[in-house]
Amino acid sequence: MSTITLNENTNIPLLGFGVFQVTDQGDAKQAVIDAVRQGYRLIDTAASYGNERAVGEALQEVDVPRNELFITTKLWVEDTGYDATKVALKRSLERLQLDYLDLYLIHQPYGDIFGSWRAMNEAKEAGLIKSIGVSNFSIAQLTNLAEFTGIKPEINQIEVNPFNQNQVAVEYFANYGVKVEAWAPFAEGKHGLFTNDILTGIAADHHKSVAQIVLRWLVQNGIIPLAKSVKRDRMAQNLAVLDFELSKDELDLIKTLDTGESQFFSHEDPVMIKWMAQRHIEL
Repeated sequence: MSTITLNENTNIPLLGFGVFQVTDQGDAKQAVIDAVRQGYRLIDTAASYGNERAVGEALQEVDVPRNELFITTKLWVEDTGYDATKVALKRSLERLQLDYLDLYLIHQPYGDIFGSWRAMNEAKEAGLIKSIGVSNFSIAQLTNLAEFTGIKPEINQIEVNPFNQNQVAVEYFANYGVKVEAWAPFAEGKHGLFTNDILTGIAADHHKSVAQIVLRWLVQNGIIPLAKSVKRDRMAQNLAVLDFELSKDELDLIKTLDTGESQFFSHEDPVMIKWMAQRHIEL
């Protein structure tokens, strides 16, 4: 698997496998086993997903050296703050049956993120985490965290798909030195993504699937996509996107699909922020 460099200790694979909404523990475990056996090395989970334990069990069954895997998990809002973050990290490591994480993210830009950031930096220095980053942070939120602590996130995991391309944010983060990961790269199939005329036309020209075109589009834009599937054939298909390139004309066509709006919800909606503040995860 091709990689890009985050820091002197960490290379991150260009393609990742996510387990969001794979809530059945048996399904989550088997999906990770299948994904690793198909060739995925970047596995992305979160305490909020409720499947860290299943991911950890899967990692114990795959015959791949630990240093070839890149495991990410995330800190939920209720565990922000210096002391709470140290406890949450320890529990995530225990559930995953790991001695260290390759990447640890603040899942949402709310709560005591500054206390969490301090604890995460200390954990990095102690060798419990190789890289630290954030998820769902806007330009202002990420810049606030970086400038007032002097430590930039290495990753910001945000929504990026053909219908919500986040072009301004992606360009800003690239110039600021922060890599972008894309969650929901297929927009969960909303608005007929897999039957879209532009995407199906490009796919036909390359003898590829629409999913492969979307993943290739992200990679060519310097974005690390996190694809999700529980089907082995689609896992393999989603990895086969490094053997072709999209032309400038094709990239320009895909740009026309951008609506500039989230396909899910706004992370700045007060209703959603209140929901996050009140949500307690049972693990």
